[in-house]
Amino acid sequence: MRHQPDMKVDTPTEGRRDDVFAWRRAQLVRAGFPQRLAARAAHDGHYDLHRLIELVERGCPPALALRILAPLEGDEAA
Repeated sequence: MRHQPDMKVDTPTEGRRDDVFAWRRAQLVRAGFPQRLAARAAHDGHYDLHRLIELVERGCPPALALRILAPLEGDEAA
């Protein structure tokens, strides 16, 4: 098999990442998150967007929902 140097690889573009960030932030704001918290969670792909929204819909304050679902640091949790 010959190497084809002109072959393009489909990688996420900066524009697509921006679109995903904007969509995630909009969903969180719509669910009741303040702009700053929504932006922080939207930027961090480790947060489960659906679970965050579910907690808030059940009455959990957005800041507490972020703390509850915050990604664990290090490998100690594994």
